[in-house]
Amino acid sequence: MKLEPMRWWHIDQVHELEQQLFPVDAWSKEQFWSELAQPTRRYVVAIEGGSVLGYYGLFALAPQSDVQTIAVSPEAQGRGLGAQLLNSLIEEALAQGCEQVMLEVRSDNAAALALYARFEFEALNVRADYYAHGVDAVVMRQKPLKMVVAS
Repeated sequence: MKLEPMRWWHIDQVHELEQQLFPVDAWSKEQFWSELAQPTRRYVVAIEGGSVLGYYGLFALAPQSDVQTIAVSPEAQGRGLGAQLLNSLIEEALAQGCEQVMLEVRSDNAAALALYARFEFEALNVRADYYAHGVDAVVMRQKPLKMVVAS
């Protein structure tokens, strides 16, 4: 598994994965193009055998940063890729001079909530009906920034 900066040629695969994982809330290809053009954004893909198995997006404007997106393909889930991506995201935030990472996560996404708990993110607030079909968002923060040893 190799992590590398997301480039335009990854967008088709990332978009396919996005639609598979988030069918109601999926980002468009145009949104990914727009994000890649922003100087405050960092996007990374996890590649194995020429296929995108995961990705993340980070907004970093020191001292603040925000997880724009993070996703792992179903076939790669349970292999530690989510933790690897989150560690990389935090490392990038630190490199950009950030002191904290914020995020919103679906309240019904138990796997993501468990991952963030492992990284010692704290729940700050709930945004009611933030996602489609009335699903709440849990607003979380990690401060100070710290990576987690893979297990």
